[in-house]
Parts: sequence; C-alpha cells; structure tokens
Amino acid sequence: METSPAADRLTSRFVAGSTIEREVAVCQKLNADGYLATLDHLGESVHSLEEAQQSRDAYLAALDQIARLNLNATVSVKLTQLGLDFSEQDCQANVECLVARAKTIGRMVEVDMESSAYVDRTLQLVSNLHARYGSVRAVMQAYLYRSESDIRNLCQESIPIRLCKGAYREASDVAFPRKKDVDANYVRLMLGLFDHGTYPAIATHDENILNRALSYIRERKIAPDRFEFQMLYGVRRDLQRRLVSAGYRLRLYVPYGNAWYPYFMRRLAERPANVIFLARNLLKS
Repeated sequence: METSPAADRLTSRFVAGSTIEREVAVCQKLNADGYLATLDHLGESVHSLEEAQQSRDAYLAALDQIARLNLNATVSVKLTQLGLDFSEQDCQANVECLVARAKTIGRMVEVDMESSAYVDRTLQLVSNLHARYGSVRAVMQAYLYRSESDIRNLCQESIPIRLCKGAYREASDVAFPRKKDVDANYVRLMLGLFDHGTYPAIATHDENILNRALSYIRERKIAPDRFEFQMLYGVRRDLQRRLVSAGYRLRLYVPYGNAWYPYFMRRLAERPANVIFLARNLLKS
C-alpha cells in the first residue's frame, strides 16, 4: 500500500511526500500562500530506542531545513515515536534535543497528545521542558473530561496550548462519548483559552465552532497576533482560504514520510466518524 502509485495519488492530498525535500517544498509553497506550517515526520510508535533516535535525527534534519530556508514552521512530535514506551528518561533527552535546537532558531516544538494513558507523562515532560527552554506547545483534547483542569494548570505556567477534539478511542468514563458533548466542551475550553491562554492554537475543521470563535474574537476585540488557527494539510481547503484571506494566522499540520499507512488507518479504525470525515473532504475543494 505504501509504495502503490494509486495510493500515492490518494495520499498526496493529505501527505506532503516521503522525503524531507518534498515536505520542505510543500511548506515553502504554503508560506508563500500565507500559511504557517508544522512538520510531522510519520511513524508514530517505534520498536526500539534506536528507532526513536532515528526519529529524533529526522526531526533535527527538519529543524535544520526550517532554519536554512527560514520557513515559518514548527515541528510536531509524538512521544511514543521518540521512545516513551521504552524509557521516559531517553524520551525526554530526545525531545530536549529538539526543543533546544528549536529555541536556537526561534521556533517551537509542538508535543502531540496521544491516548489518555500518556497524558500525565506527556504533560510532565512538557512542563519540565517549558520551564527550561520555553519553545514548546502542549496539545489538549477536548473530549477528555480531565482537559479543563489540565488546561487551567498549563495556563498558570503560561504554556501555549493547541486545542483539538481528540481522535483516539476512549472509554466513556474517560471521555465524552457523544459528539455534541465534545463540541460543547471544545467551545467552553476554546473561549477560556482566548481569555486566559498564552498564544493558543484553535485546531478544528468544524465550521460551526470556527464561526463561534470568529464571533467571540470580534466581540472581545482580540488581536489576530494573540492566537492562531490550525488545520490538517489538505482538509477543508475552502475554510483555510477563508481564514487566511480574512487576515488570520493559520498553521497547517503537514505530515511526510513513508509510514503514511498507519497514520491513515489508526484514524479511520479508532473513530469510525473519521471515515465519513475523510470521504467528505475528498469531495470538497
């Protein structure tokens, strides 16, 4: 599947390519069109600490390219890809290497949130690195009951937050099972971030939520440089153009690498609604 020409035609809508060169070319084009970017090197879990070090090195190469070309871009990392399942100490060392490099070039590392089993360890690592370097952003998932409390704590530490809905399968005692409750909680958390957050990133393709955000921004006269929107590369390009044309900052999450198959399949398998979401967006401009 990962080497099929037919699959490449499908995935090119959502994945920049298999190499850092193709990724960089896409990000350059996005920057030229007024978009920010975050680079995601595909390969979510690893099977050894050696593979985790290879992932670290791939991200270091990406940061070098960002610096060389002065891309308006960050990198997004998953802690399992950097060795969290094998050694918290080695994982933190790998991430610290990236955060230290990002700080020297004036960029940021965005630490993606994974399933609820990883939340405590992820937040502790983010807090440690933020205290030492800054240059790190946490990702919070609105469908988790605990996120309101976690966001309050992060805001007290002035840690930037990307707010998303959440894409992992979770039990009903951990996360809101109904979409309408997730949406309501997302809006509540989003408004709180506009009021109390440090440069929050509003990551959603939900047009109703985006309209609520824009209305709140106008009501409170929130300056466009105090926050940004985020979306996936290739998804709801119509909304993407609308936001950028209106003068808002929009960062696109741009994955690259050979391991696109698990990237797609996990999202489609863990939340069946994602199948409908993908199909709809293949039909939209």
